[in-house]
Amino acid sequence: MDVVVTGRHCEITDRYRSHVEEKLAKLEKHDHRIMRVQVEVDCEANPRQRDRAVRLELTAYSKGPVIRAEAAAADKMAALDVALDKMASQMRRAADRRRVHRGRHAPVSVGQALADVDEGAAASSEDGLVGERQVGPITVTGDGPLVVREKVHPASPMTLDQALYEMELVGHDFFLFVDKENDRPSVVYRRRGYDYGVIALDVD
Repeated sequence: MDVVVTGRHCEITDRYRSHVEEKLAKLEKHDHRIMRVQVEVDCEANPRQRDRAVRLELTAYSKGPVIRAEAAAADKMAALDVALDKMASQMRRAADRRRVHRGRHAPVSVGQALADVDEGAAASSEDGLVGERQVGPITVTGDGPLVVREKVHPASPMTLDQALYEMELVGHDFFLFVDKENDRPSVVYRRRGYDYGVIALDVD
């Protein structure tokens, strides 16, 4: 397994590279197909965020889907440990899902998923919890901070089961994909345990 370590705003020593390679070797027991792991270390010199001064992202490339995990900590060693634990956990969950998700835990219908979303939005509005404010061209709901992060990833149409597997590997609670069966943009999301929901857009 090849390990590539790059740093932004910080120096990556040979000692740290060796430490990373030794730690990442443990991932092979979870997925023996891993061929390369990209490690990106970003050191943020913000005195107000000393406990999150280092942000680390792991990207594992194998014969299967790409696996990603992110973490932030006070130093490079701690950030690596947290990200490594996340990636190992994602690999275990994906393996468990392949064994468990067969038939009886199928996702709910699109109509039911949309009904749940509509009911939640209506309840928040009735309770007076939703307020809107304009921040430039964007309307922000609520009084929380505005966080904008944009990522673009190449994608190929896939089946629902493949999308569920990919979601487990990246460790997110949702996954955006194009359904191979009907070419619809769709989102699968986690509900409880091994239950999932799916929302699709009818572009017509």
